[in-house]
Amino acid sequence: MTSLLISHPSFLEHDTGPHHPERPDRLRAVLAALDEPAFAGLPRLIAPAATLEQLTRVHPADYVEAILGIRPPAGELAQIDGDTVMSTRSAEAAQHAAGAVVAGVDAVMTGKVRTVFAAVRPPGHHALPSVPGGFCLFNSVAVGALHAQTAYGLERVAIIDFDVHHGQGTQAVVAPDPRLFYASTHQSPLYPGTGSPRERGLAGNVVNVPLAAGSGSTEFRAAWSERILPALDAFAPQLVIVSAGFDAHRDDPLAGLNVETADFVWLTEELLAIADRHAKGRLVSALEGGYDLDALARSVVAHVQALMRAG
Repeated sequence: MTSLLISHPSFLEHDTGPHHPERPDRLRAVLAALDEPAFAGLPRLIAPAATLEQLTRVHPADYVEAILGIRPPAGELAQIDGDTVMSTRSAEAAQHAAGAVVAGVDAVMTGKVRTVFAAVRPPGHHALPSVPGGFCLFNSVAVGALHAQTAYGLERVAIIDFDVHHGQGTQAVVAPDPRLFYASTHQSPLYPGTGSPRERGLAGNVVNVPLAAGSGSTEFRAAWSERILPALDAFAPQLVIVSAGFDAHRDDPLAGLNVETADFVWLTEELLAIADRHAKGRLVSALEGGYDLDALARSVVAHVQALMRAG
């Protein structure tokens, strides 16, 4: 067994209301695509809930308590900010989303698998330690990274983010800790307005490459091959965690990049090669954005097939 799919039923019950782009149909499309015969041999795991200890490595205890305490009555929604909404099962979903990444870290670190895809929602990379936003409540990849440090004593954990939006929440966790590495391509200008190349972290452990609207395969691949992948290789990660947002796709309605599905496959294979060199092939990927259902499903299928081939 070389790869693993992790998800949880609560992810489909995180109700964001009518017309919200981060809607349950996104995950339904992904899971339906991953139910095709090509994935019959892909093992599945139901995500556990992240523990309070795991969550509070990233988020202050009062923040965790506040988020877990927001449980509006069935059929009602709580507006957290202009973009972020919670329903009665949202806190549970967010806790299991972080738990999915933790379980993925455990699976690769104990040698059960080499690669993991966590099909989760809500996404997490915009969640700052004390501030939700951008559809995000808990920063799942950051929780996973700090779990890897604490539970397995890893000294070099990398988080790689190819979502079209900059993961300012993840960067805030990584920047002051030289044992962590964060790299991102993202459209700029675009929400959240962060991710300048000047944001480099305490020890040069943050690499941001903004892309102008209209950028496509050439610009995307150049950003990674010329800037980010050499820096990641030099960092020599013992574990690679991926914020896998597919909203840089040319068909996505929330942004203006022109990345193709084949570009995500290329990047996945490049990341796997670095994981092979430094991390015994260990790579955990977690779903972030992607809002055109067909493009999202196609991209996830291609990404997961690349993860499965890595064994």
